[in-house]
Amino acid sequence: MAHTESSENKMATLTIDGKQVTVPAGTTILDAAAQLGVKIPTLCWLKKVSTTGACRICVVDVDGVDRPMTACNTPVKDGINVTTSSPKLEQIRKKTLELLLVNHPLDCPVCDAAGECDLQDSCYGLHVDKNEYGADLERLPIRYDWNLLESDPNRCILCEKCVKVCREIVGREAIEIVNRGDRTIIDTVSGEPLNCDFCGNCINACPTGTLISKPFKFRGRPWTFTVTPSICGFCSTGCQIEYHSRGGRVERVTSSDDTFNRGNLCTNGRFGYAAFNSPGRLTTPLIKDASGNQQTATWDQALGAAATKLKDIIAANGAKAVAGIGSPRATNEESYLFQKFLRGAVGTNNIDSEARLGYFPSQLIQWEMLGYSGSTYAMDVIEQADSILVVGADLKGESVGYAYRVIQAANKNNAKLVLANVRATSMNKFANKFLQYRPGSEAWFVAGLNKAILADGLENKEFISKNTKGADELKASLDALTFAQITQATGISESDFRQAAGLICNGRTAVIYGADIMRTADKANAVTGVVDLALLTGAAGVSGAGIYPLDEKNNTQGMLDMGVCPEYLPGYHTYAHKAATFSEAWKNTVPASPGKNLFQIIDAIEAGEIKALYVMGSDLLHILPDRARVMKALQKLDLLLVQDLFLNETARLATILLPAASAAEKAGTFTTVDNRVQCFPRAIAPLGEARTDSDTLIKLYNLVAPVAKILTVTPEELHQEITELSGLYSDVCDHAGCRMGRIKNQISSADHKASILPFKPVSPAPADSARPYALYIGSVLQHNGTMTTWSENNMAVAAEGYVEIYAADAAKAGISGGDNVKVSSVAGSVTLKAKLTDALQAGVLFVPSHFHEVQANLLAKDVSGAVAVKLEKG
Repeated sequence: MAHTESSENKMATLTIDGKQVTVPAGTTILDAAAQLGVKIPTLCWLKKVSTTGACRICVVDVDGVDRPMTACNTPVKDGINVTTSSPKLEQIRKKTLELLLVNHPLDCPVCDAAGECDLQDSCYGLHVDKNEYGADLERLPIRYDWNLLESDPNRCILCEKCVKVCREIVGREAIEIVNRGDRTIIDTVSGEPLNCDFCGNCINACPTGTLISKPFKFRGRPWTFTVTPSICGFCSTGCQIEYHSRGGRVERVTSSDDTFNRGNLCTNGRFGYAAFNSPGRLTTPLIKDASGNQQTATWDQALGAAATKLKDIIAANGAKAVAGIGSPRATNEESYLFQKFLRGAVGTNNIDSEARLGYFPSQLIQWEMLGYSGSTYAMDVIEQADSILVVGADLKGESVGYAYRVIQAANKNNAKLVLANVRATSMNKFANKFLQYRPGSEAWFVAGLNKAILADGLENKEFISKNTKGADELKASLDALTFAQITQATGISESDFRQAAGLICNGRTAVIYGADIMRTADKANAVTGVVDLALLTGAAGVSGAGIYPLDEKNNTQGMLDMGVCPEYLPGYHTYAHKAATFSEAWKNTVPASPGKNLFQIIDAIEAGEIKALYVMGSDLLHILPDRARVMKALQKLDLLLVQDLFLNETARLATILLPAASAAEKAGTFTTVDNRVQCFPRAIAPLGEARTDSDTLIKLYNLVAPVAKILTVTPEELHQEITELSGLYSDVCDHAGCRMGRIKNQISSADHKASILPFKPVSPAPADSARPYALYIGSVLQHNGTMTTWSENNMAVAAEGYVEIYAADAAKAGISGGDNVKVSSVAGSVTLKAKLTDALQAGVLFVPSHFHEVQANLLAKDVSGAVAVKLEKG
């Protein structure tokens, strides 16, 4: 619920154990006591969800009340006197625990929760060492059939934490209370985990061993593992986690409720660690022999061969014959060293990454309009929004933490939520308005919203007048269009646009946009329109709740900040402005003009202009469109140097293959898409002979650089170099350890006016009668990139690719769920299993992007959003 004036201003003064405290009206006794440092024991209470008052361990005495009150859900009143500890209260708590233990098996020696069990701790703290009560117990069946989780109802104390976390945090209803009386248990809905995200947040909330991690079962007692605080290396949310390791392996990942993400993780964050232990990991360098077979080599042999080959190619063709592809998985430090190696040691600006496929072009537009890339604020500000627009994004598929923040805003702040997408998602249940626009009409859809805002006079006039320029040009461009034209393009009616505009322009607004906006055919207009909307509503201003671009990978923003792109040096400095400065600092000559981007690199390989390609942590054969063309280009290279964790499809083509370290096996920093810089230490040593990318890059630099060498470099020296040269990072940070933070965005103001740009209509592509379906390729919740396909845990819940088909379309085609179907485009065809759904609209298909075997990029010729395909029963 939104805060009211009375709840904000009214205060209550009370006495707790003889100490006075003044708190806002509505505060619970438990929270008031915490402000005084008074700890009241709890068992069912969890700060991040609504209170239950089920366990009654937190009872306190209130003067004038004839019975003890539960502190967790009793609001304070002005003038009350509370006693939190007395012999009587201790006895009540002790007897309550004894009654709980009547139905609880004393199987601590075989329970995975032993040693970190809240029930154990409560018994110890209240000196419950025997039980006067007893009962004839009937053992209930244990649920072994649930992927990744195991549920033993015999251990359950019915605290309901798991149910509330599932509903209030995750936004699902996978588990519920079933039966009544002494038969009451927590179980999956209808006996099947149909709505489960497999995030494991219920495990984290469980105070006993009722819900446990199946992959961690019997791995060992919690105190036998080394626990290392870290940052998740999967999606762009940047969750703070803990690696539990032993014997060189990560055996579990947890997160504390005291972290920025409040202990909430997703499938990838909690279970994706299994990829680090995969038998598919590369553990030794490989060099291709004369027969084309990759053979085991030493590091000296591999690095020596790579350096010699690079120098030979440079000598014969010039540095322009070399290019590099970086990785959003790499740390900031590794990305900085990667571009420094290519620019400083090799002498080429031919450097890019998969961010070229959507995120980076969108941020170039955003930088031009707002003066910064990434989010306006840290993502927790979303929870304070009064209205939220999510457009062209599957929040849980792209960056789960943003979904959790939106759910909190909807549940706790009564924020109005407008979702706009080609596909319905699990977030639809929270939406006040869902607009399902036609495929490929993203730019027209955003133009329709902006037109409705202006037509109804809902724009933030004061903010626009003081802090922006170009609003009149936008209005003129939209006035030239009719709602009838926009409806024809999008399928959304004028009244729906106006209703959505009314919801969006409601107090403090947040705007979130994702891959479908960044990768649509008319991406320039789509992204420009979204930023225009953020300015029209004031979302991108000081009084707004921010604009938030999304990306799937963990360090895309940091990688770009570090200069892994051909257009800019680190910190987005132009070559004309800073090439000489970087050359002087590195004691090597940095080329003074931009290099080739990702697509131009492929063109240049085909033309014979680029002879050597250094690929660090990127599977080009999987991520790039027109797979067959990319395969031929890579096979044409004189040197394909690949640095990766796995023997993926690109790695199999490598002339020289160098094994890399996982996120758990190195130290460094990641920068999230909301511009939070977070540092982390190494948790375990690299597997086998694998090395960190930093170690490899420094050695290669020393072998290849024509003048200066990096003999050694400490993290502190590297951070100082980054902060001094980039100008985007500073030695002031909001965390302990690395002394490197990102300079805060300069929000639009009278002194720094943002640019509102006009809509330049591009007619939607004509329908292809031979290929009547629009195929979207994108990410899903249970995986992140391709890395989690190497995790046996993730594969247990999402084991293979498929094509989602609108149920009515499938019925017309005579296709049933599980049938093999052939999907064909002008570029190629693939055969997949059919999965029927009502979340799509007629004529739309969806294929997850993660699975190697699917080879979905065979179908796409370029990055233009929906692909025109035909569908045939296999």
